[in-house]
Amino acid sequence: MDLSFTAEDIAFRDEVRQWLSDNWPQDMRERIARSPNGYLTKEDHIWWQKKLHEKGWIAPNWPQEHGGPGWSQTRKYIYQVEMAAASTPTIMPFGLTMVAPVIMKFGTPAQKQRFLPDILASNVWWCQGYSEPGAGSDLAGLKMKAEDKGDHFLCNGTKIWTSFAQHADWIFCLVRTTVSPKTQDGISFLLIDMKSPGVTVRPLVTLDQAPDGAQEVNMVIFEDVKVPKENLVGDLDKGWTCAKYLLEFERGNAYSSNLKKAIGKLRRIAATEAVDAGHLADDQGFRAKLNDIEIQVTALEYTELRILSNLSSGQNMGPESSLLKTRGTELQQAIQELTVEAVGGYAQPFDNPGPWKGHNAEPIGPSYAAVVSPAYFNGRKTTIYAGSNEIQRNIMAKLVLGL
Repeated sequence: MDLSFTAEDIAFRDEVRQWLSDNWPQDMRERIARSPNGYLTKEDHIWWQKKLHEKGWIAPNWPQEHGGPGWSQTRKYIYQVEMAAASTPTIMPFGLTMVAPVIMKFGTPAQKQRFLPDILASNVWWCQGYSEPGAGSDLAGLKMKAEDKGDHFLCNGTKIWTSFAQHADWIFCLVRTTVSPKTQDGISFLLIDMKSPGVTVRPLVTLDQAPDGAQEVNMVIFEDVKVPKENLVGDLDKGWTCAKYLLEFERGNAYSSNLKKAIGKLRRIAATEAVDAGHLADDQGFRAKLNDIEIQVTALEYTELRILSNLSSGQNMGPESSLLKTRGTELQQAIQELTVEAVGGYAQPFDNPGPWKGHNAEPIGPSYAAVVSPAYFNGRKTTIYAGSNEIQRNIMAKLVLGL
């Protein structure tokens, strides 16, 4: 494994840093620092994504034929590290990194021409229709029906935990087109216009919802929704193939950059929080916990670099995506839990006024305390979504250990 960067890669890193310094606005930096989960308004997200699109950097994993930058695996990694270090907003993944690769691989030429340019330019906001009430972690247990009506499908059912569906123009859905003894069979992959008659979005208010109304998850209800046949991606009843392909992109992310940034923030908090005659950073027990997590993050970082080296030599991701998802999310939760411990009593007032728009009340405790509990509770979901970590361990046991 070669961990050294070439002179060209270092020059690219410096270019990314300079561009971010020149183009990532200070007011947005301050607002995202006050956001428990790194979210801004829809308008801010779209503005930033269009800025990246103008530079040609919005879709590092897209092939050049569809508008990607044609970067090596190393440059993609450098780009991700620098974006994390600058605390830029999360790129909304549902269009750019989830449905787009599925359309590229399984879509018709007409579907690629229709959807990919608008996804690349962030002209369309997408959401994901996978989870359903009562299905738990069994994605194949979905019940939303799509009946063949000749020139269209008639869709009825409900999707749940649909992130940012209130903003979405389109949703990609797994639907039941045929009842089969094997639940993975008879599923199809549909693209549905959220403005279609019969689509209803209902908010699910979560504990971490901010006083400014920033809301994340929803329930989406489909009642006799007509979907044109040309919106079927891939073959009828073969949507499970599309679903598995998409999950590779949802799970196969690098985590260490954001984890290292979170550890740095935690160390700064520990150096500020007073205990006894000194600061929390001087407490031997706390220091041992933090150092242990940092060692594990470093191990994850080198695992990511090893996988990067393999990808650079032409190998596929494979079950390593499950490994990264499992360790990355568990370490994320460990850091959030230790941050709550570091803030102590100031983490208790969950509805902390904080620096929200329209609030003139002073936050309780230091400014960084207002976002700690909301981030902690929101982070409980990470070991469940994209396939629970228990499922990921089953995948690794089967594909890596042969059990």
